[in-house]
Amino acid sequence: MTAEREAHDDEAPDLARQLVLDGAEPPAPLRALADRLLPGAAVRPLWRNDLGGWTVRLEPDRGEALVLKWVPGATLAAWPDEPSPADEAERLAWIAGRHPAPELVGVGTSDDGDEHLLTRALPAESAVAERWRAEPETAVRVLGESLRLLHDSLSVTECPFACAAPLGPRLPGDPEPRDADRVVAHGDACAPNTLLDARGRFAAHVDLGSLGVGDRWLDLAAGAQSLAWNYGPGWGGTYFASYGVELDDERMASWRRRWNHDSPRPARPERSPAATRAQAPCRRRAAL
Repeated sequence: MTAEREAHDDEAPDLARQLVLDGAEPPAPLRALADRLLPGAAVRPLWRNDLGGWTVRLEPDRGEALVLKWVPGATLAAWPDEPSPADEAERLAWIAGRHPAPELVGVGTSDDGDEHLLTRALPAESAVAERWRAEPETAVRVLGESLRLLHDSLSVTECPFACAAPLGPRLPGDPEPRDADRVVAHGDACAPNTLLDARGRFAAHVDLGSLGVGDRWLDLAAGAQSLAWNYGPGWGGTYFASYGVELDDERMASWRRRWNHDSPRPARPERSPAATRAQAPCRRRAAL
């Protein structure tokens, strides 16, 4: 079985279900924070993850829209190895001018330990938005090309961060790391964390809290794993060709195992065990 087929298409969750519809009600602490940061702005939910984090768009009557990511203190305490909004803010400050990413506006922590990240809104939408799920060839091509752009454009000698993705250990028999594969890795390169503009061009990478020096095959494994779960089976060839690399089954299997070893799977009694097992493709799942 190839690494592409190891994605377990029969257990595929719909990652786009985390894209919440207009009318969903954000938690009261998030609403209060939004009103304080941009008084009077409309709050449009964009994304809600399984760990309790939200991302909303703040739309004032006049002026520019902002995007607010909010993570409850309880989530941060329960998942201490998961990168926080503060971690992401540091990386956004560094990546500015180096690679397309949201512009940092602010970051903060409440008295209750909730953390938030505020960025300027981009004229783009997630690669798992309804339009791009209906145009998978465009979406998958952009996923591969944009990941290669990130790896090629960021300097490992200039980057002050190590990749912070929580990973399982290397095991005897795993492929040895190669210097040629050492890049500044995204750290959570699943499909929802790439944005496309209205013309189907790469716009930005988001959810960069794990970004740092690491191995390109970590990102390739995470990205390839999420393809079937969003676009259906059979897109691995397009993805790897767009990135510009031949599939290495051995490295893919090793990095996928390390990537998935402790992916957050909070109890969801209403979901089947198979669906619960398949929640690995986006570790924090709080993109945009």
